[in-house]
Amino acid sequence: MAKAIWNGQTLAESEKIETVEGSIYFPEETVNRAFLKPSSTSSNCPWKGRARYYTVLVDGQENPDAAWYYPDPKPAAKTVKHHVAFWRGVEIVTT
Repeated sequence: MAKAIWNGQTLAESEKIETVEGSIYFPEETVNRAFLKPSSTSSNCPWKGRARYYTVLVDGQENPDAAWYYPDPKPAAKTVKHHVAFWRGVEIVTT
């Protein structure tokens, strides 16, 4: 089981996760989208592809670009399609 927590709220929780380069990716259906706001930020990874970001918003506090996903990952990273990962102070708890 893994949980993503920020500002006292659970952003995602799942028993099925993908771990890539030390980051835990949650299936998108296990992410509470009420806490996510689309961001215009993107980045490129040579082997995963283009990442898009969300700003996390909890109780009026924003954590810019604290979640990311690969809408169309390259074949080597196909396991993270339809998954979301977190960073920038979002606590990932695994049990």
